[in-house]
Amino acid sequence: MNDASAQAKSKAINLAAKLAQFGQHWSPRVVAQMNDVQFKLVKMQGEFVWHSHEDTDEVFIVVKGRMEIGYRDHDVVLGEGEMCVIPRGVEHITRASEECHALIIEPAGVVNTGDAGGELTARNDVWI
Repeated sequence: MNDASAQAKSKAINLAAKLAQFGQHWSPRVVAQMNDVQFKLVKMQGEFVWHSHEDTDEVFIVVKGRMEIGYRDHDVVLGEGEMCVIPRGVEHITRASEECHALIIEPAGVVNTGDAGGELTARNDVWI
């Protein structure tokens, strides 16, 4: 466990204050870890890439704004305070017409672009 994760376990975490510390879209930042599961904040705007995560489910909780999770056969729209679990291996894309802030819950080490890779692939394990 690194120093940032040890500190996160011992005090309250203000999500708005953490979100104010970065501006990049599609670049998740870790704010806490519970066992092997990380809690990551992300700012999104525009359209991400179609991808899947073969080995894990992924959870999105909207903190601020509105986002869409697209599947090949339907879309799910989430507003503030809503969440969605994306099952492992299911191809999806995330979109936000205006800036959206979300909390992602997934195992440590998960690559944000999954099997797709590409220029939107963010560095892993970046703590704020």
